[in-house]
Amino acid sequence: MTYRLLALDIDGTLLKSNHKLTRETKEAVEYVKNKGVYVTLATGRTYPSARKVAKALKIEDHELITHDGAFVGSSLEEPMFVRRIDSDRVYQIVDILENYHCHIRLLHEKYALANRIKQKNHLVARMNMGVGDPLFYGVNFVESLSHHIIDQPVTVPKIRAHFWNEMERADALEELEEALEGCRFTASDPSSIDITEGSVSKARGLQIVGQKLGFSLSEMVAVGSYENDREMVEQVGLGVAMGHAPETVRNAADWVTRSNDQNGVGYMIKEVFRKQLNLSFS
Repeated sequence: MTYRLLALDIDGTLLKSNHKLTRETKEAVEYVKNKGVYVTLATGRTYPSARKVAKALKIEDHELITHDGAFVGSSLEEPMFVRRIDSDRVYQIVDILENYHCHIRLLHEKYALANRIKQKNHLVARMNMGVGDPLFYGVNFVESLSHHIIDQPVTVPKIRAHFWNEMERADALEELEEALEGCRFTASDPSSIDITEGSVSKARGLQIVGQKLGFSLSEMVAVGSYENDREMVEQVGLGVAMGHAPETVRNAADWVTRSNDQNGVGYMIKEVFRKQLNLSFS
């Protein structure tokens, strides 16, 4: 099988656990690009954050799948696809989440709104800025998100909630799923709930990019490391799970590579693509 597109998750996949992009990974991506393979990112990160990583890989002009598939494009101003959670649902989600001890972020592609969290230890200050997902725009912290958005309603591609207690997270997820229709609930780490409009996913984002480029899902390789990657890993021609991915993701994959701290992306690229002829000559 000749693969024409490679989709890479960022956190836990491209980046090591210290959130660094290694020289070996950059070289592997350059290697597969030189074979004529289109490389994109499929991430839960915001578009500005993903584009920063794309720039380091020299693919910033490519279509990027961001906000877990809710914002897809090669431009902030003219995306090819956007699906937002409407303002009524945004308020309903925030109203539920504010009954739990969690950090809530309303993630627009150009800004973020977040609640202030009062904690005794100062670790929360760092956690408030996101684990492994630096933002490249301003965050407006408010005392009460629900009060703020009553006066200033917003529509956003994604809402993210970070919890410090697993039981609270489970209870919040159960309440959200019972109260809301038309939303998608997933996670990019064990402590989070990521919420998007129900029709979007990374897999759907790959379909949209494929339609523009003339590639089918069967001609794609997708690599992921957590639950929000499972659907795209299942649907593409070659789904790859990182070695440290949860069992559900590894079971859904066609192939399991090494972990992100063991250069799993670089190893996978060399193993899968080394025998593939350059697409420009094949």
